[in-house]
Amino acid sequence: MSQNIVTQLNVKSHNSPDERRRPDKAEVDVVTVGDYTIGRFKFEPGWRWSESIKPLVKTDSCQNSHVGFCVSGSLVVETSEGNRININEGDSYTIPPGHDAWVEGNESFTGIEFLSAATFAKAPE
Repeated sequence: MSQNIVTQLNVKSHNSPDERRRPDKAEVDVVTVGDYTIGRFKFEPGWRWSESIKPLVKTDSCQNSHVGFCVSGSLVVETSEGNRININEGDSYTIPPGHDAWVEGNESFTGIEFLSAATFAKAPE
């Protein structure tokens, strides 16, 4: 396993992010601290990747790799092969490329993302 080294002391608030993305039924607040980009993802009830993000990124499924932590709510993730997981409050997760996801229930999902924040919900250049 590789080891990451932090070389500087740094703090930024997701309440005043470096970048805000606002696709349908979603808020993506991104900060960069040192060499790391971290995102706070908030998805409203009824949010689904294939309806909110797919038209923006123009891929058949989400092609991001995700590493994150669920602060609140519940998210269902289904891979292109049909494997499915539920992510709930307090869960840490990894998700490989090739999936759809949707909010489960009537509570918004809030997750902190450590790997995909730089590119998630961003139109290709």
